[in-house]
Amino acid sequence: MIDPLAKSRRVLSLRLFGISKRFGNLLANNAIDLSLHEGEVVALLGENGAGKTTLMNILFGQYLPDQGSIEVYGKQLPKGNSRAALEAGVGMVHQHFTLVENMTVHENIVLGTKSMVSLRTWQKDTSKKIEKLSSSVGLKVDLDATVANLSVGERQRVEILKALYRDARILILDEPTAVLTPFEIKSLFLMLRNLLRQGLSVIFISHKLNEAMDFSDRVVVLRKGQVAGERITSETNPGELASLMIGTEIEKPTALESTAVGSVALQLKDVFTAAPELRINLVNASLTMRCGEIIGLAGVSGNGQAALAALISGTLSPVRGTMKLFRKNLDRWSPRAAVSNRVGRIPEDRLHTGMIGNMSITENVISEDYRSSRFSRLGILNHKSAKSFAQSIVQNYDVQCMSIETPVRLLSGGNIQILILGRALDNAPVVILANQPSRGLDVGAVTYVHQQLLKARERGAAILLISDDLEEILQISDRISVISNGSISPPTKRGELSIEELGTLMAQQQTNQADVLDEA
Repeated sequence: MIDPLAKSRRVLSLRLFGISKRFGNLLANNAIDLSLHEGEVVALLGENGAGKTTLMNILFGQYLPDQGSIEVYGKQLPKGNSRAALEAGVGMVHQHFTLVENMTVHENIVLGTKSMVSLRTWQKDTSKKIEKLSSSVGLKVDLDATVANLSVGERQRVEILKALYRDARILILDEPTAVLTPFEIKSLFLMLRNLLRQGLSVIFISHKLNEAMDFSDRVVVLRKGQVAGERITSETNPGELASLMIGTEIEKPTALESTAVGSVALQLKDVFTAAPELRINLVNASLTMRCGEIIGLAGVSGNGQAALAALISGTLSPVRGTMKLFRKNLDRWSPRAAVSNRVGRIPEDRLHTGMIGNMSITENVISEDYRSSRFSRLGILNHKSAKSFAQSIVQNYDVQCMSIETPVRLLSGGNIQILILGRALDNAPVVILANQPSRGLDVGAVTYVHQQLLKARERGAAILLISDDLEEILQISDRISVISNGSISPPTKRGELSIEELGTLMAQQQTNQADVLDEA
């Protein structure tokens, strides 16, 4: 990494002066200065809604600042012009994907650099370049796959390759590791370090303090739209950075052994699924969820978690096996049936299956239950009741927004996640699907999510926690299973296996699901 004393001798690749941006009454950025040197990594930290993504969207030309200016390698960058930013060598990997779902991976990566009309003339050459880049990065993707059929993790890989394909000299990474496996993260950082030695500059937005400590040279912390502090990474620690982010010390919730474990709430026995859009389906999967207990499901992304989540949510049915809710067979299971039976869901993909970006906060929070007598009568929506409910969610869960009529797409990722959490927990669900509930959240928001899940456990809810984060699994789960190739291992109590032993289980390959299905 960069010698702090030698930083002044390096080329200044980027400088932001007095950047301010207001959305209505919300001051997202307030006179922010930020600099970046060639070959340097600056970690940009802050709570959800602190203004990090807004600042980077201004740099990338997607937002027009109210005040301030930007220089790239000493030249003034036109405001609000993404093409000018790209031409100046600024690339951005967005927190929320900017991919065209009905196009292939190949087409998405080269989109905007080549004419789609003359596809055949350049496809061979660009394929070779992408494959070489993909191999060197360690982020393998199927170039012919349609983006709509990719998992969240695979889409993130495409976003990263898309930015690198454009030969960026300054790379903005907005939560790039949130959906990557530990091996993929290691490969990404190794590749980026090679590029840093060649002069690449990186702004790294993350909520993972350990990653910021490992990967950055310098840390800039935002709080409530302002710079709360700047530190040389080697001279600080995660505790100090967390305090700068939140303004106070954070005490993580302790998951004591549950004393209220009750009856079986949801049970899957020898379940097979066969959804063609999913790469990995469930194979002879069994799972028992009890009231007053959190079951942690660990596993490398793309090993059947999507099928299991879809099954519990009611969007997928088993082709074999049984599924019971409080001993009752679920023969006609659907999303509406799941909601009416008080199954709360926190989905993996916030903006595709969790919320509708162009709809308001009010519309989104009642979307799963708008037909109930609580919000409508004789088919006519009770707007007063809907707005009152939305306001209570915003206040009770401290969602940072301009108003309850704000389109959800304008919220930060963390605030969208908190909004989904509030909607899922408000009706005191008996079963809760928490699929990657803390992905992309800051340390304070993660603590809050864990507190809410533990409270739900205490009142008797049966909770399935699906997470790629082993530390999260070990912190709040009562029992832990591992999913691999669509099969679920027998559970173990928290503490029986170390994080290393769980990682080994995750890496083990179980029987190939295609062979099992053939035999079945």
